[in-house]
Amino acid sequence: MPATDDRKPATDHTARRQQMFAARLPADDRADFERVRRGFIARHDGPIAQLREGALGSVSWDPDRWAFVDGDAPDTVNAALWRQAQLNGEHGLYEVVDGIWQVRGYDTSVVTFIRGDEGWIVVDPLTVTETAATAKALVDEHLGVRPVKAVLYTHSHVDHYGGILGIVSREEVLSGSCEVVAPEGFMHAAVAENVVAQCAMGRRATYQYGMTLPWDPQGHVDQGLGKGIPTGMGSLVAPTIDIDAHTTELVLDGVRIEFQLTPDSEAPAEMHFYFPDFNVLCLAENCTGTQHNVLTLRGALIRDSLAWSHYIDEAIARWGDRADVCIASHSWPYWGRDDVVAHMRNHRDLYRWIHDEAMRYANLGYTPDEIAATVELPPGLWADWTCHGYYGTVSHNVRAVYQRYFGFYDGHPSSLEPYPPVEAGQRYVEFMGGMDVLLANARRSYEAGDYRWVAQVLRHAVFADPTNREARLLQADAFEQLGYVAESGPWRDVYLTGAQDLRHGTPAFSLPVRPTREVIAGMTLGQVFDYLAVRLDGPAAVELGTVHVRWVLDTRDGAAESAATELSNGTLHSRVGALAATAPAPDATVRCTLENLHRLVSTGGDLRAEIEAGRFAIDGDADAVCAIFERLTPFEMFFPIVEP
Repeated sequence: MPATDDRKPATDHTARRQQMFAARLPADDRADFERVRRGFIARHDGPIAQLREGALGSVSWDPDRWAFVDGDAPDTVNAALWRQAQLNGEHGLYEVVDGIWQVRGYDTSVVTFIRGDEGWIVVDPLTVTETAATAKALVDEHLGVRPVKAVLYTHSHVDHYGGILGIVSREEVLSGSCEVVAPEGFMHAAVAENVVAQCAMGRRATYQYGMTLPWDPQGHVDQGLGKGIPTGMGSLVAPTIDIDAHTTELVLDGVRIEFQLTPDSEAPAEMHFYFPDFNVLCLAENCTGTQHNVLTLRGALIRDSLAWSHYIDEAIARWGDRADVCIASHSWPYWGRDDVVAHMRNHRDLYRWIHDEAMRYANLGYTPDEIAATVELPPGLWADWTCHGYYGTVSHNVRAVYQRYFGFYDGHPSSLEPYPPVEAGQRYVEFMGGMDVLLANARRSYEAGDYRWVAQVLRHAVFADPTNREARLLQADAFEQLGYVAESGPWRDVYLTGAQDLRHGTPAFSLPVRPTREVIAGMTLGQVFDYLAVRLDGPAAVELGTVHVRWVLDTRDGAAESAATELSNGTLHSRVGALAATAPAPDATVRCTLENLHRLVSTGGDLRAEIEAGRFAIDGDADAVCAIFERLTPFEMFFPIVEP
């Protein structure tokens, strides 16, 4: 096969593997298709425009993009993933029970509306303003316009809170007319994941979610957990009510809610809750229509699969004899107590199986990769389509369990100080007899259908010489075939995005990564300074010595917030509020509005220019303060992944 940068069809080896895998799949009773369509009322067709055009286009969401997912699976798509893509393609407004509705298929996540005495209680207001506003418009049109009296965040991932300003205004929350309820630890977890780690996690997410791929049978087909990721304007509105261990029940707009905290399950801050007036149980993202991630490929804190299993069992014990329906933050509901409990029991068993098998083999001396090559689902879980790895996989989940307990080190001395990729690649190529010999051998492995080995060995070739076109294109071809057979939507997207970047290069356009003003407005002052500390170029800041700065920040209501920052040994520390008074005498005092600080941070502005414009005033050593801001590292989204 000639080396070209064109996308390739499935090879004969790939087609045979697809057929062999499909033959192993459980019988399909079509019950999931009945569940996902039950209660359909109406849908919004056509694209949803972004409020402001972004680097990835002007359309936030478009159901027409997945119209090709119809009929039998082609050779370029795993049959189980194709089935999941059909289920996730169902979209619209659905009645769950009288008084509870969901809008599904307009975002990767699901938004739920519960009718209260005067208005709506909204669960998980999606990822971005645009899709959330579309969901709310569907509800307004078909169920009537009612005020939003409360918003519940099930957990701290952005696809469950970022769209809140499409549902309710920040002013309504600040005025007290709408409560925002979240599990204890929500703000810390949300900021840590979606601000502090934003750039690297966002870049990895472009691979995991196939955000630069075309949507077609050779490109992005499905995320596994939903159709894909919308683009648009995200926000962060802080909760007004934190659910802690002492808060087991609330009444919101006349609706009774019972809570169960589930920290360190699918998210660091997460909760289940039950509506006794409706006999409906919400399982957040702990029990959905797919096996989830113990460690997501975009990167996050490793989840506790053992605790996850315990939480589901606790929910069965508390509500299994009362819940007639269970809903989740993704996928479709289950109706009937027997089906609800069976669904929960299988997912309880799934995360326990992953945990216990990983640790059993670890205690027998197996390494993470050996465990991943050994553990498979037991027959009873394989027979449940929703336990399959459309999103998480047994392979990377058991490795995550190992990592949670033991870290990156697999116990082998050679893993202590490996060479970085470029230096290792150069040495591997030399040991293999040079680039020509390596490529000839890799070509033979490709023709034999050993795509995993081709992908692995050519990593060294590409990092040793990223200009070698033959190495890049052959690795791209291997990635592509691996993507075609992947049951997991993220695995497919990672492979195919890697192939695309090898063929056409890492995307060259500039996309600076900073939290938006809508997000920063929801952060505490301490979190804003912690974010700046992450951006500080420590080695460059060391030369500034120790610098103490006092901050006096006027707010819209005429009050003032105070903070003190200390630069010491190239690290930036902050004390906020009353603690600011305990800081040493300042070298400089900065006065500005809180809004102007937010604007400076969100735009990456020039502090000296802000001073000249009169928006910042500094008494004392202004040069020292400016020098700190001049040593903030700019983050760009599209750094290389499959090349040095």
